[in-house]
Amino acid sequence: MGEQDERLQILQMIETGAISADEGVKLLKALDDAAEADASAPSGRRPKWFRVHVTDLTTGKRKVNVNIPMGLVNVGMRLGARFAPEMEDMDLSEIMEAINEGTTGKIIDVEDAEDGERVEIFVE
Repeated sequence: MGEQDERLQILQMIETGAISADEGVKLLKALDDAAEADASAPSGRRPKWFRVHVTDLTTGKRKVNVNIPMGLVNVGMRLGARFAPEMEDMDLSEIMEAINEGTTGKIIDVEDAEDGERVEIFVE
């Protein structure tokens, strides 16, 4: 997804009421900051995507597939907490530390037998 597509998606989220205008401004600023960081980054490969997959353990079918540009991860986690109240009390510092250290690949793999779901988080 290109930067223009990401901007359009943020504006559509504001229009539909999924996020407030203030949250949209923060997302757009984070997108700008990410573009600047990419432009000034050393030639080493930096992760570009934060991916979350939720799979139904019974059927094996993917229930959720979320891909967030790395520049929006901080804002995205705060927005995610708004839609998933159980995340508000979660300590996300370990995830953010792994991301900031440049860790790539699968960083979380959790099975929730009670809800019959498997949650995987990747940085790519």
